[in-house]
Amino acid sequence: MEIKSTKNGTELTVCPIGRLETVTAPDLQAFIEENISGVTDLTFDLKELKYLSSAGLRVLMSAQKIMNKQGEMRLCNVNEDIMDILDMTGLTDVFEIEE
Repeated sequence: MEIKSTKNGTELTVCPIGRLETVTAPDLQAFIEENISGVTDLTFDLKELKYLSSAGLRVLMSAQKIMNKQGEMRLCNVNEDIMDILDMTGLTDVFEIEE
């Protein structure tokens, strides 16, 4: 998995590319921990995410927990396969998801 990001002041957009799974989730977790300080607006752009496992869901949930205290978080460009996973796990009610 590759991680692209852009930061503009207190806004951070993170674009994971490829598969977010057991092997790659720690990389995204570390990236978030290193870059989330001072962020009040976090966006995960999932347009190039091909697969999301439970380990990846834990990273997103961890980021949501942090952002509940310091700002807002949203998911955007969620493809049908990833949306199915979010639906099945009941997380569509937890995350703000933009079309």
